[in-house]
Amino acid sequence: MKTTRILLFALLAGALLLTSCQNKNVHVVLETTMGNIELKLYDLTPLHRDNFRALVKEHAFDSLLFHRVIRDFMIQGGDPDSKYAEPGKVLGDGDRDYTVPAEFRLEDGIFHRRGVLAAAREGDDVNPEQRSSAMQFYIVWGRVFDDEGLDRIQLRLDARTDGRVKLTPEMREVYKTVGGTPHLDGQYTVFGEVVSGLDVVDAIQQVATDANDRPLTDVRILRAYVK
Repeated sequence: MKTTRILLFALLAGALLLTSCQNKNVHVVLETTMGNIELKLYDLTPLHRDNFRALVKEHAFDSLLFHRVIRDFMIQGGDPDSKYAEPGKVLGDGDRDYTVPAEFRLEDGIFHRRGVLAAAREGDDVNPEQRSSAMQFYIVWGRVFDDEGLDRIQLRLDARTDGRVKLTPEMREVYKTVGGTPHLDGQYTVFGEVVSGLDVVDAIQQVATDANDRPLTDVRILRAYVK
């Protein structure tokens, strides 16, 4: 009986340890030509977390560009066509042959504040379910708003989401102090955040770009790996 109890205890401890490991936030490092960015992927968005982690383990992001950069807005990467793109080539249409179901978690405090990781997607006209791109992602920079500016954003959100998305007092405070892109809330899935290297994101979002928002000097993800 004593041996049986010891075995059962060991099995239970192992199961608890496995559960703990499975629930731990995944961390991914993007080594770029301008420095390293470490990302934490949220457990509350498991479909996006697992998809991004799988792509990283496939080395799918290695050598890809940040092909779309808009100052005071965001930096976007993940287009597989960018790996060998000639200078000046228009990018942004490359992807895998699947999409990821939307995972909006505004009720859990996951929104477009500065430094979050989110999934790009096709527009509502061809993608009414607002499913995410398999590969393309962006990291938010944005700007700081005042109350008047947030009131205008709320009117835009009301029109775009039929009143579904409301900026809470807590969200408004973050947008007035930290900054971000509130007009995207509840429409694009946020699934992680920068935990180290926000200064690198800042540097990238300030680079010179062409008329299609592609950096004039390539900003490349040298490799991505799960930490």
